[in-house]
Amino acid sequence: MQEKEHDYVYKRSRSVAIVVRDGKILMERVFYFGREFYTVPGGGIEEGETPEQAVLRELKEECGLDGRIVRPLAVQYKAEGNAEYSFEVEVSKEQEPITGYDPEETGENPPLKEVLWMNLDEISEKDRAFLWFYGLISVEGFFEEIKTWGNEVSYPGGK
Repeated sequence: MQEKEHDYVYKRSRSVAIVVRDGKILMERVFYFGREFYTVPGGGIEEGETPEQAVLRELKEECGLDGRIVRPLAVQYKAEGNAEYSFEVEVSKEQEPITGYDPEETGENPPLKEVLWMNLDEISEKDRAFLWFYGLISVEGFFEEIKTWGNEVSYPGGK
């Protein structure tokens, strides 16, 4: 299978949403770059759009949810001169996510496969690393969760 080039991933800044409900994180199961993984809703910031506008638009497109930004969590600056913004976003309990779409990805096999609520222990260590990168540790309840962990090394590479 020929992999599709995702130029937009590298050529512009992005915004992502951390949405938590009842201790579960809103995640997307996606297939990109030849592998399936879990990530949070988000995507590229369009020309003339603020990072805040982008994160709410992406949440609506990909998950069918209207959100409210609680606060910014992190900004990661990329070598290409772009940035990745993450926000804690609140969604009313009356709303349930649906598997939406990515308008930049057309074709018969879209990369967005499923939207679901996941506990931290249901997410692989590799995918979880990106959640910490996005600032999950600053979201209520997750720092407390980490404090309950032991001090043993759990590096998957065995080093």
